[in-house]
Amino acid sequence: MESEFRHKSVLLNESVDALSIKPDGIYVDGTAGGGGHSYEIASRLTTGRLIAVDADPDAIRAAGERLLPFKERVTLLHANFADLKAELTACGVNSVDGILLDLGVSSYQFDTPERGFSYNFDAPLDMRMSQSGLTAAQLVNTAEYRELARILREYGEEKFASRIAAGIIRERLVKPIETTFELAEIVKTAIPAATRRQGSHPARKSFQALRIAVNGELEALSHLLDDALSLLNTGGRLCVITFHSLEDRMVKQRYLSWAQGCICPSDFPICVCEHKPIAAIVFKKGTQPTSEEIEENPRSRSARLRVIEKL
Repeated sequence: MESEFRHKSVLLNESVDALSIKPDGIYVDGTAGGGGHSYEIASRLTTGRLIAVDADPDAIRAAGERLLPFKERVTLLHANFADLKAELTACGVNSVDGILLDLGVSSYQFDTPERGFSYNFDAPLDMRMSQSGLTAAQLVNTAEYRELARILREYGEEKFASRIAAGIIRERLVKPIETTFELAEIVKTAIPAATRRQGSHPARKSFQALRIAVNGELEALSHLLDDALSLLNTGGRLCVITFHSLEDRMVKQRYLSWAQGCICPSDFPICVCEHKPIAAIVFKKGTQPTSEEIEENPRSRSARLRVIEKL
């Protein structure tokens, strides 16, 4: 399984270095994937513990194989990181020294046709990271026009969301939309020809939007951020690698709110609010991949690492 689960860890050294690992600390990799980040974390521990979490059962199997050399210090959890607080409690863990999230879809998920994530393969329209629950096909064939347009507009930042949603409704009246190619063709037809000739694949934003909706990605991230600081020990760090503006904006705004000091009006001569920051941002503008990493792994191009430390 490990050889099948192809995924090149993005910002590997930067993110694991940013955790500032203590050999006896407790760390969480909330998106274990193929185990790349987890392996690097576990290799820096002696008496410490790594809890590797993933919603994808294929990822957990692959990570388990890759982490066999460190099995005495690794706990594998098949779970969504949105439920991290409850999962840690069940493991007898109340607090940790660091949490890492890599929010990207793995190369394995993109490149395995039957998973239905990619418009590059003709396959069942699935997109479920957990391989359970509502599929993308069920979503596009049952959601009302307004809901489809909202998903495409909000999660894909697609300016032709209304036209695409109308196209989906029109086509599904003829027959159910069942495959990635069927959906990609509907999107392509709905987008003006002049726009189709510009930039990336015309279905990229729509596929991103549906994937986010199917997996509840933004809701899961918000839940994790709600719990993150309460799970960290003082000096503990939260490291999040984002891949699109919606995720990055959410992480950035939450970090800024935690790091904010005085909130008195600017014309007050002295501070009376006594509001103090509860965390400190480690990299002001985040960290992005080097040109060498982007050349080696083009999918890393949009990645950004943001790190915050609990005070």
